[in-house]
Amino acid sequence: MTKTPTLVLGSNSPRRRELLSLGGWIFTVRPADVDESLLLGEAPGEYVLRLAETKVRACASNAQPGETIIAADTTVTIDGDILGKPASAAEAVAMLTRLRGRRHQVFTGIAVKDMDSGRLLTRKCVSEVPMRRYTDAEMQAYVRSGNPLDKAGAYAIQHARFHPVEDFSGCTASVMGLPLCHLAHSLKSVGIFPKTDIPTACQASLHYDCPIHSRAMNGEEVG
Repeated sequence: MTKTPTLVLGSNSPRRRELLSLGGWIFTVRPADVDESLLLGEAPGEYVLRLAETKVRACASNAQPGETIIAADTTVTIDGDILGKPASAAEAVAMLTRLRGRRHQVFTGIAVKDMDSGRLLTRKCVSEVPMRRYTDAEMQAYVRSGNPLDKAGAYAIQHARFHPVEDFSGCTASVMGLPLCHLAHSLKSVGIFPKTDIPTACQASLHYDCPIHSRAMNGEEVG
């Protein structure tokens, strides 16, 4: 049964707001303030799913009947290490230097809680991301712009001038922080459907021909 959604996004990320709006939904923003510290021995997939669920539960603590809460968390990992948001320009340079010319993984966990039914759904998207061999000058100019400082791994895949990623064949929206096709599948499970064709809207907005959208819309945890 389709219902009229009252969606709440538990994030203050402008990228997640932008992506969620592509579904044509009306939503409110209610940022969740949670401890994002990594637990001892916690794997990247466990980490992003735990934080997404923690954010949803934090928002749900003062939610209203009829609301559906959405939250997500994204992290970058390479050589078994998790790279969060850089605390300084120097740390951003160190992260980008480490990633340059190599492949790494981006993990995004999403959580959806339907307040009427009490259902809590979680999904994970893992993307293999190949970085190009950008020059030191390109990297330094990008860091000076300030753009890397609020992003896991110190980069934005969609940054038009720096364009750090090449030959990518996964979910760009997931690397940006909110895998829309995966989210649409979860929302469908609680009777909420998009007002637009998600794959078409996402690809048009991101200027990207996504090779995996059909599988993601069908529920596969592809990245």
